[in-house]
Amino acid sequence: MAISKAGTFVVAFLLSAVGSAAPAADWKAVCPGVEYTVLDLGTQVEFGDNRLHVVRIDPARARLAAVFAGRADGQARTAGEWCRERGLAVSINLGMFRMDHRTNVGYARDGAYLNNGTWSPTYKSALAFGPKENDVPPAVMVDLDDPDSEYALGEYDSVIQNLRLIKGPGKSVWSVQAKRWSEAAVACDGDGRILFLFSRSPFPMGEFNRIVLGLRLGIVRAMHVEGGPEASLSIHGGGVDLDLCGSFETGFVPDDGNTAQWPIPNVLGVLKAPGD
Repeated sequence: MAISKAGTFVVAFLLSAVGSAAPAADWKAVCPGVEYTVLDLGTQVEFGDNRLHVVRIDPARARLAAVFAGRADGQARTAGEWCRERGLAVSINLGMFRMDHRTNVGYARDGAYLNNGTWSPTYKSALAFGPKENDVPPAVMVDLDDPDSEYALGEYDSVIQNLRLIKGPGKSVWSVQAKRWSEAAVACDGDGRILFLFSRSPFPMGEFNRIVLGLRLGIVRAMHVEGGPEASLSIHGGGVDLDLCGSFETGFVPDDGNTAQWPIPNVLGVLKAPGD
């Protein structure tokens, strides 16, 4: 990306202002262990609503679930449809998928079901949940270039590998670039909570990382799960009913015109509490 020094200064100033003036989030309960907020990013954007939607999950109280079309009838569904059909209070893209419209680009396993048994050498982030024993955290996100990561992942039934955005303890790994897109991401904070992040407004990922690290979310790691019109987040619980979709993606969708969720083969979700 070729930008002037003056442009770089303006961007840096705006982002530092976001971090210093970030308001405390007003959280709304979705179901036990799950809460939702929306934050005004306070930046200048060409497309979208300039807001970040955040779902924060305590995995000790709410049950994460990996849902795969290839495990059922093979048919992709929108995030909203996955919620309705699978009893999910929340769902987000599980990760980018291959041309077969079933297989996650990174390694993906859920119990005995293996969606992709090959580890991507360039994807350096993995989310694991469903502990096999009680003496480990209910969910972890690890950096795969950490020598202890292989042992940590072996303690869990569900493991999802994706493209890394932020490495621990809160360092962006993306440099300046021209490409930008609406973003769906999954993160973890310093207290072990899992966060689903969605921004319809498109950003280069380095800028997106700096923005979210400047908010009062305590994020220490994050992974990219989808961009552009396929980026999705659905929330149905606690009086919140949202089916969010992205639009802009450099080289693919050049505007903010997409208004509906696209079918996606795999989602990461949170199961509704019994009785909901």
